[in-house]
Amino acid sequence: MDRAEKSELVAELNRNFAEVGVVVVTRNLGMTVAQSSVLRSKMREAGASYKVSKNKLAKIALDGTDYLSLGDMLTGPVGLATSIDPVAAAKVAVEFAKTNDKFEIVGGAMGTTVLDVDGVKALATMPSLDELRAKILGLLVAPATKLATITQAPAAQLARVLSAYAEKEAA
Repeated sequence: MDRAEKSELVAELNRNFAEVGVVVVTRNLGMTVAQSSVLRSKMREAGASYKVSKNKLAKIALDGTDYLSLGDMLTGPVGLATSIDPVAAAKVAVEFAKTNDKFEIVGGAMGTTVLDVDGVKALATMPSLDELRAKILGLLVAPATKLATITQAPAAQLARVLSAYAEKEAA
């Protein structure tokens, strides 16, 4: 990798760190290509990304971002899971770590807040941004649904009474 490629990679990582809501640092000791591919596809499905990078280049890319404190975690073969949704990358990483013993979570950060392994696991248990939006929407729609049900009930009861009388007359 020549200097131009390295500087381009650092610039891309820096842009990524500036846009994301969470960075999860993982260690992948001896993962196969197939396992890495499965992890990357799961990350993509959740709206996150997973990238293995040289530690020195990643440390340089952290400059000028909220994630500067992650520099100490970048030792050995690490991968960086990132997502705009603060929960997505953590959820996928924690779930994948449960099924793969060669993949472990080192820590992470959510903006300037540094997370240890337990912090990342706690973050993974929270509902995602989409789930929260759905709950809020459900809470907003529920009163209108109940109101529509209540206003339709008398008409439905009247229709049933008239139907019963019509059946009684016909019999």
